[in-house]
Amino acid sequence: MTAVYWNHHDMTGWDWFVTSVGTVLFWGLLITVAVLLYRALTGAPHQPHAPAPASPEQLLAERFARGKIDEDEYWRRLSVLHSDDIGLTKP
Repeated sequence: MTAVYWNHHDMTGWDWFVTSVGTVLFWGLLITVAVLLYRALTGAPHQPHAPAPASPEQLLAERFARGKIDEDEYWRRLSVLHSDDIGLTKP
């Protein structure tokens, strides 16, 4: 019985290289599919949730707490934030 060998029992450097790269790509693809399937079935989040943006009042309170503005300035700016006046400039 005769076996058919395409490379005549020898592998060249290129044959080893192609075989190695093919094996790494195969396992990488298999692991990627497994991870994506696991995430799809378990409902794992894809991206972390970003924190909610701070409100203007919170930003003002942080500036006051850090000492960047004094108490009078804090209360003046807070009253402007809470005022119903739409005009931004003084007449």
